[in-house]
Amino acid sequence: MNDYALWIALAAAVLLWFLMSRMGKTSSADAHKLVDEGALLIDVRSPGEFAGGHLAGAVNIPVDTIGARAEELAKKRKKLVVYCASGMRSGSAASALKRAGAEVFDLGAMSRW
Repeated sequence: MNDYALWIALAAAVLLWFLMSRMGKTSSADAHKLVDEGALLIDVRSPGEFAGGHLAGAVNIPVDTIGARAEELAKKRKKLVVYCASGMRSGSAASALKRAGAEVFDLGAMSRW
């Protein structure tokens, strides 16, 4: 593979990663609106990450405990907005919450706030 083809392949991979990381994510504006209207903002990172800084008003429910609490959270009939550091854990949390019947919106990475 020549250098040109390598650069094209690399650019395509980066573009694909960017598009995939945004797929199914709630926009920043929509997340703000949902929270302003009363949605529960959930940080699914570890307690240590949460202690190091989090979005104002967020509660910390680590992704590894979401499954056990999904039904409880879904029963609250409140909209939920989840986020994490990169969008991977929030995607997992959103899936678990949706399976439990929650109305959940995945912001993805905290930096998207």
